[in-house]
This record gives sequence, structure tokens and C-alpha cells, in this order.
Amino acid sequence: MTTTTTPVVAHTREELKAAREALPSRDVAVVMTMGALHDGHAHLIRAARQRHAHVVVTIFLNPLQFGPKEDLSRYPRTFDSDMEICTTAGVDVVFAPTPDVVYPDGDPGVRVAAGPLGEVLEGASRPGHFDGVLTVVGKLLHLTAARSAYFGQKDAQQLLLIRRMVRDVDFPVDIVSVPTVREPDGLAMSSRNMYLTDSDREVALSLSRALRAGAEAARLGPSAVRRAAREVMVEEPLALVDYLVLVHPHTLQSVPEWYRGEALLAVAAKVGTTRLIDNAPLHLGPDGGAIDVFSDVPHARADV
Repeated sequence: MTTTTTPVVAHTREELKAAREALPSRDVAVVMTMGALHDGHAHLIRAARQRHAHVVVTIFLNPLQFGPKEDLSRYPRTFDSDMEICTTAGVDVVFAPTPDVVYPDGDPGVRVAAGPLGEVLEGASRPGHFDGVLTVVGKLLHLTAARSAYFGQKDAQQLLLIRRMVRDVDFPVDIVSVPTVREPDGLAMSSRNMYLTDSDREVALSLSRALRAGAEAARLGPSAVRRAAREVMVEEPLALVDYLVLVHPHTLQSVPEWYRGEALLAVAAKVGTTRLIDNAPLHLGPDGGAIDVFSDVPHARADV
């Protein structure tokens, strides 16, 4: 049930501990964000709220996961509207620390290493990115003491690495995946979408169109999926593709032509000045198709 009670806002570790201890139940879920919340975040919060007595949202722009030439300085900061979304979605506690609270000794000397899975796809384009992600996620899991943490499928590689970290180092927490939330035209919701001009947005739709085309070809096997998705992206030269890959969802290795089963079709491209990512979980084979993707998006069949 949705509540409109204003969440308790904690800025320090001590305030978070006090707010956490004041909750009537220990059944707490966490949704981690960098702010600039949108309906996708609200969907995550509502999903957590349905299964847990309380929800904590973290709003922290983590400097460790931004490279020297990335958009940390211009990343949108919208705390007032973020609080409105948290209030409407039924959040109990918002933890909004500054970097000196999360990293009291400055740049941490010890970090979580993402390993080989963090060096491909997004990791190849953004060296060290996932080390920064896993380091802050680990800290926030400890600080919030949540039973479950909710993450979106849109950041599929991040989700995979967080699950691997939790398993490998025995965090006592469940990691829950929530399907990507899309705009009516198919564009995956992202805080970075606000960077897009009207013309950029039209170009950006090529990413979801490519994924949809690949999904339509899933019954025909990997080559057909790759070809269908690639043809869409080739037709949009203003989308500068970083990668367009069909990989195994647990290893991120390219799937061979004979492969049948679950796979991940993932794309990253620069549109204007904005780097966008998207993906679609697929099932390859005679009964193939997208898994819980594009169910509310207008149909756009691709010829393969």
C-alpha cells in the first residue's frame, strides 16, 4: 500500500543508524540511486515496498565510478523532486550522504575488485567503473543493513557483478532484479535521458528498436539476432555504437551459433553527447523471444 508520509532524511552514518533502529520491523529493503530519480526508480521502490515492511533509498553520487572524462560534474542533481518521488512511492528513510561520509578517509585504499567480468563491455569502455560500483554497493549494504536490495535489469552487467560479489564474499542479502522500465516509445528510462535534445531522442530510439528486432529473430538463432539488431543500428548513423553483442547472461561471453537457451542482447552507443546503454534478455530457440521485455511497447517487427 502506497503512503504519502515524508521519509526521514539521514545525511550521516549516525542519523542513518538512528532512523534504521526507529523502524518497527527489521524487514528492510534498499534501493540504491545516484539521484535524478524517475519512474524507473519509482518502480523499483514500489516493487521493494510490495515485499518488505520498510524501504530505504540511498541517494549518493558516487565519485569512484566516474572516470576523469565522464559526466560527474554535470550529472543532474534534483533532490527536491527526488524526495517527492520517494514520498509518493512510500519510502521510509532516505540516506543522502556526502562523499566524506561514505569515504571518511578520502579516496579508499581498499576497494572491491570486479575481476574479469568487470573488464568487458562497459568495463572495457570505462576502466575501473565497476570497482567503484561494487565498493560503494558493499558499503551501502553494510550501512543500511537491508535484507534485500533491488536493482534494475537495464544495468545488466552491474546487476551480474553485484550478485557475484554478494555470493563470493557472503553478504547476507538477497539481490532482486526488476525488469527495465521504458517510455511508451520504447526508450529505456535513465537519468541521463534528460541530456537528450528532441533530435537526440529520436536517434536514441534506435537502441530499443535494435533490441526489439533482435528479439523478433530469437527463434532463428544467434546469427539472425545479431544481424537483425545490427541492421537497425546501421540505419541510424548518428548513434555511435560502442558495442552490440549477444552474450551468455552469466559469463558475458559471446554465444556460438549452435547455442540455444538464455542470452543477453546488449547495446551501448553515444547519442549527441550522451552515452546510453540498453539490453534485452532473450531465449534463443524455436520458441524464442524476449523475456519480460517490450510488453507495453508498440510492436515493431523486423524482417530477417
